[in-house]
Amino acid sequence: MHQFKPVIQGFEHVKRFWDSSRGKVVAKVLPGEFYISKQDELISTVLGSCISACVYDDSLGIGGMNHFMLPGVRDADHLHANDLSCRYGNWAMEFLINELLKNGASRKNLKVKLFGGGKIIRSMTDIGIGNIRFANDYVKEEGLDLVSHDVGGPWPRKIVFDPQNGKVQVKKLREMHNDTIEKREVRYLHEIEAQDKQTNIELF
Repeated sequence: MHQFKPVIQGFEHVKRFWDSSRGKVVAKVLPGEFYISKQDELISTVLGSCISACVYDDSLGIGGMNHFMLPGVRDADHLHANDLSCRYGNWAMEFLINELLKNGASRKNLKVKLFGGGKIIRSMTDIGIGNIRFANDYVKEEGLDLVSHDVGGPWPRKIVFDPQNGKVQVKKLREMHNDTIEKREVRYLHEIEAQDKQTNIELF
C-alpha cells in the first residue's frame, strides 16, 4: 500500500487518493476548497461554470489550486475584482496566494493559470462569463503573471495540476446533453468524471 506523506498544516481535510495510472497521490479539490503542496503529488478538480486558479512558484516547487463560483451578477460587463459580489472569489484567490507566500513562495515568482467558466446549462444565466471576467481582473489588478488559460465554451473540464512545475492537463467533455432545466450543475460534474476517459487531454 502506498504511504501518504503528511500534508501542509491546515489542509488535512482535503481528500487525497492514490492514482495508480499516474503513479502519484492526487488531492481532490471540491467547490469552495483550495489546496497547496510542495511535494510530488497532483491536484485535481472538475469545473463547470466555476473557476480554478493554479498558482505556483516553480523555482521553489510549490503551488496550489482553488475552486470558486461567484454569486450571479446581473451586469457581467461591469464586473471588477473589488465588487462586493466578488467577495467569494476574492477570498479564494487571496487565501491561496497568502498560504503560498506563508510557505516560502516568492510573490514576484508566482505564475497563474486559469481554467473553467464554461456555459454548461443553456437555460441558466451565464455565470461563467462573470467568473472569467473576475479572475482576469483580479490577476491584472494584483499584478500577477498569467501564463496560460483555458476558459469559456460550452463544456465542463477536469483539470490535473502539478504544483511543483505548473503543468496542467485539461480534459473537456464536449458532448453534453443539457435537455432538462432542473438538472443541477453538480450532476454534470459527476457525469464528466464518469466520461473523462473518453476525452482528449490538452496541456497548459
